[in-house]
Amino acid sequence: MKLLIKVGGSLLDSPASRARLAREIAEIDHSVVVVHGGGKQMTRYLTGRGIESRFVNGLRVTTADVIDAVLKVFAGTVNTELVGAFRAAGARAVGLTGLDAGLVDAERLSEELGAVGRPVRSDARLIDLLAREHYIPVVACVAGDANGVIYNVNADQMAVACASSFGAEKLIFLTDVDGVKGAAGNVIKSLTAAEAAGLIETGVATGGMQAKLHAAVSALRTGVKEIFIAPGSRPGIVREILTNIYIGTKIVDKA
Repeated sequence: MKLLIKVGGSLLDSPASRARLAREIAEIDHSVVVVHGGGKQMTRYLTGRGIESRFVNGLRVTTADVIDAVLKVFAGTVNTELVGAFRAAGARAVGLTGLDAGLVDAERLSEELGAVGRPVRSDARLIDLLAREHYIPVVACVAGDANGVIYNVNADQMAVACASSFGAEKLIFLTDVDGVKGAAGNVIKSLTAAEAAGLIETGVATGGMQAKLHAAVSALRTGVKEIFIAPGSRPGIVREILTNIYIGTKIVDKA
């Protein structure tokens, strides 16, 4: 089975959390690709250098200074520390970005956002080759185009692009919340694509969860069979999901 696991940056900020997740993922006896974010680390890096973080619709406005930080933080520190955690867990991980071998090509999303990219195509041959040879590709949310332009890409969108081209059967979003919550604040155990869209339309799902549901629906449309949004801080979460103990929310195309 092919899996893609997207790990939120907040889960990678603590060495203990990073090491635990690396151990859990390293134990998986399937072909697995990891995509990670790093927004918390990015904001801290920019603040320390006196650069203001500005957001439009939840996306970070990416100036030349910010794209330089994207490379240093996402493709540099966060990616390398996670690869190191996998090494300590006994796994053979390979750090990548969407630029490598044209893994993910992107185009500018809007002039207002600067160098923020939207994935437009993905060539999974490199990650497929690595996964077949029992390496774990670890992909930072940086993409480019054939002209060498570099883009900051939303990590959820990056995960969908990679999962779709890789042919992943399951896409797991490990995040810092318990799952998708309904209007009453309860975690919804399962959703169809239509129900997920309804939560967005009615304003129940907002902000980061709205973005994840958009990404989940997009993934279902491109062939991923099951999406999970689950609390990455819960020890054993990966094993639980893969043994049908559904902590968090499972999203499928139809009931």
